[in-house]
Amino acid sequence: MIFENTGLVGLKSDLLYLDESAAKAGFIRWQWEYYRATYDCKIEDKQNGGEYFLRINTRAVEGKLEKSDAVLAIEAVYLGKATFPHGLEYESPVPTPVLDDAAKHILELKALLEA
Repeated sequence: MIFENTGLVGLKSDLLYLDESAAKAGFIRWQWEYYRATYDCKIEDKQNGGEYFLRINTRAVEGKLEKSDAVLAIEAVYLGKATFPHGLEYESPVPTPVLDDAAKHILELKALLEA
């Protein structure tokens, strides 16, 4: 599920501040390479027992991710259900409590990045 109109897409931040802000909002920089980074936030579906990951893709627009002053721009925000043994499935319906929790994390990160 791709989130539209979050206000996050296009926001820019240096790597150090984005890492700190993302951590405060419940995200961790999970995958990264020289020019891209993915931040994930795990959300548990307590009613049905599933796990979902709210994922934010970023791309370096200045510098490389080896340096904390690299500037990243957010490209996409999406949510997927964890599948065994590893992977995310993006097509199945998402329970309302999970969507509500995802919205809270999105708003928290947006507020931190716009401060």
